[in-house]
Amino acid sequence: MAEAVAGVGRFKSNYAVERKIEPFYKGGKVQLDQTGQHLFCVCGTRVNILDVASGTMLQSLEQEDQEDITAFDLSPDDKVLVTASRALLLAQWAWQEGSITRLWKAVHTAPVATMAFDPTSTLLATGGCDGAVRVWDVVQHYGTHHFRGSPGVIHLVAFHPDPARLLLFSSAADTSIRVWSLQDRSCLAMLTAHYSTVTSLTFSADGHTMLSSGRDKICIVWDLQSLQATRTVPVFESVEAAVLLPEEPAPELGVKSAGLHFLTAGDQGMLRVWEAASGQCVHAQRQLPGPGRELTHCTLARAAGLLLSVTADHNLLLYEARSLQLQKQFAGYSEEVLDVRFLGPKDSHVVVASNSPCLKVFELQTSACQILHGHTDIVLALDVFRKGWLFVSCAKDQSICVWRMNKAGEVACVAQGSGHTHSVGTICCSRLKETFLVTGSQDCTVKLWPLPEALPSKSTGPDGGPVLLQAQATQHCHDKDINSVAIAPNDKLLATGSQDRTAKLWALPQCQLLGVFSGHRRGLWCVQFSPMDQVLATASADGTVKLWALQDFSCLKTFEGHDASVLKVAFVSRGTQLLSSGSDGLVKLWTIKNNECVRTLDAHEDKVWGLHCSRLDDYALTGASDSCVILWKDVTEAEQAEEQAKREEQVVKQQELDNLLHEKRYLRALGLAISLDRPHTVLTVIQAIQRDPESCEKLEATVLQLRRDQKEALLRFCVTWNTNSRHCHEAQAVLGVLLRHEAPEELLAYDGVRASLEALLPYTERHFQRLSRMLQAATFLDFLWHNMKLPTLPMAPAAL
Repeated sequence: MAEAVAGVGRFKSNYAVERKIEPFYKGGKVQLDQTGQHLFCVCGTRVNILDVASGTMLQSLEQEDQEDITAFDLSPDDKVLVTASRALLLAQWAWQEGSITRLWKAVHTAPVATMAFDPTSTLLATGGCDGAVRVWDVVQHYGTHHFRGSPGVIHLVAFHPDPARLLLFSSAADTSIRVWSLQDRSCLAMLTAHYSTVTSLTFSADGHTMLSSGRDKICIVWDLQSLQATRTVPVFESVEAAVLLPEEPAPELGVKSAGLHFLTAGDQGMLRVWEAASGQCVHAQRQLPGPGRELTHCTLARAAGLLLSVTADHNLLLYEARSLQLQKQFAGYSEEVLDVRFLGPKDSHVVVASNSPCLKVFELQTSACQILHGHTDIVLALDVFRKGWLFVSCAKDQSICVWRMNKAGEVACVAQGSGHTHSVGTICCSRLKETFLVTGSQDCTVKLWPLPEALPSKSTGPDGGPVLLQAQATQHCHDKDINSVAIAPNDKLLATGSQDRTAKLWALPQCQLLGVFSGHRRGLWCVQFSPMDQVLATASADGTVKLWALQDFSCLKTFEGHDASVLKVAFVSRGTQLLSSGSDGLVKLWTIKNNECVRTLDAHEDKVWGLHCSRLDDYALTGASDSCVILWKDVTEAEQAEEQAKREEQVVKQQELDNLLHEKRYLRALGLAISLDRPHTVLTVIQAIQRDPESCEKLEATVLQLRRDQKEALLRFCVTWNTNSRHCHEAQAVLGVLLRHEAPEELLAYDGVRASLEALLPYTERHFQRLSRMLQAATFLDFLWHNMKLPTLPMAPAAL
């Protein structure tokens, strides 16, 4: 181990957050602007605005009350955004600048549940949980209408597309659609054909037809001239949104005639196109497996030709409207991140396993996201092969998947395997070549899966699907769940860590037991081989990390510092240091040689389940239960270079200061000393001035020529000097100059002057008391000297 620890210069000392992948959408409304360039969505107390092209967040708007946003809407001219919060306040935003232009009370007695602009971007309708509908003029800033009579929550409001007709539609808990006349201030009609919640209202371009969708699995076409239903189309799924398509042929969507066609999104998780006249489904997307695929929202940006749909697990999918070709994918919320890995030969991508059957692959440079479907239950663990193109995943569905990323960054599933009888909680790839992988499961067994030689270069099996993998060896390893498996750098050893508080070492490929590592007081969460030495690291729920010798299975070192379970551990700096992550939300950097915790990184708010280091050892990746993935950059060299530059600058300035004092250029010397922000150096300059024969005049002239910020710094330094009886005279001399020559108003305007004066007063009083006592003692001594009567000395006899 001593060989690997040699060379302290390679030790890391710090990491800094380079990039953070955070949740930006946690459910609720989403909206595109007319150009399709910006995406608006709700995330708790904020409305986030994303740039569609790059995926970057442009603005994050939060009202002053910091309450959850309950509704928002963007005006048709894309200029005005209005948000409503739980505090019953409405805010009007100039969203491109990120500033509020107007804030007013909603007047509703319960939170606003929905809102919509009219086509002229002048009127805003709000529907509240109190059953009231209110209309506001956002240009003239006043309320125009108040409609009552709806029972329960108003969850839908929409204006007629023809502003001349002045019609407003609303739907509440009674499943009927009310038509309100703004001109007559009354309810014109109640459209009662749905038997469950109405989820969307959309209008034809000419304004003569309206389509309503509901959770009663039907869509209804309404004639707005007669306010009667003309067609009821059963769609056989609970519909969350329906969109009327432009009346023009679209062969890719099965739209061959010019009649009315509409698109539905619902709990089957696929977009479907329907012909209204015949009630037939003319096009349907391929249905993907697994839960969380249900569609909760769908909106069409006609001018941009884009369609946006949202899934129940908060993924946002952007399609080209005429062909439903997928253009972009966004992962709005990852819930609990369970594992993370770098991908690509240059670590250009990261793959994230969250509390979902889907995997998310992010390109670090452009924030582009791919959502991978293959598992049918939550993905628990990931690992990547040495070259970075091939990676593997395992899940609660008892299966494993092998994925390959091509040079364009596109990922496809190339192999699948199943055989465990319980959840597969850990997986590890071979280190030398892409030849096999090992899995560990809650069924207490480990399986070794060989990979076909052609797999890395071939995408599909003989039947066009992924290649099916077969386990070569199965070994019952522990008495409880296996939480971690690790393969040695030479592919000849396997380590397993279990909930039974032990780690075991096995010989591959026969899985023969070589030894047991015992010593942890609780279950093990992670095992990891050193890349350089015959050493194994284990992380445990007892809050410690231990290093073990592979030769005699003895414990070499124990690292204590986490307050809770240590979930992951990784070797860095060529095996001389460790990174560990824990349930306390902390990531710690340890130096093995001296057992020292060099740095604690605190950026997560919950359990850090995922930890991975880049192949060049210059980046680390963490993922936690707070739904955040953080990219950390090793800033050791940058900090050392910065420290060296600071030291060199200090040396140069110190030399310059000595030269100025030697030349008696006190003003420049004092200014330079203050810029160094070193009270003792400034004190040295003041003492040098006081040693001058004309010290009083020179001190006054020097201090008074300083800038105001320099005088403020000098006053702060005086507070420090004044606490010491040896330096109080210099402090009092400077204070005397300031008090004699600065007006009281100017002194009170100094930054932090009140705190400085409060600190100066008690010590100054103590110094004056000490000087008074000394003066009294000196006066008494002088009095004694003058009043002493010496006895008369006898005269010496005259010499004969």
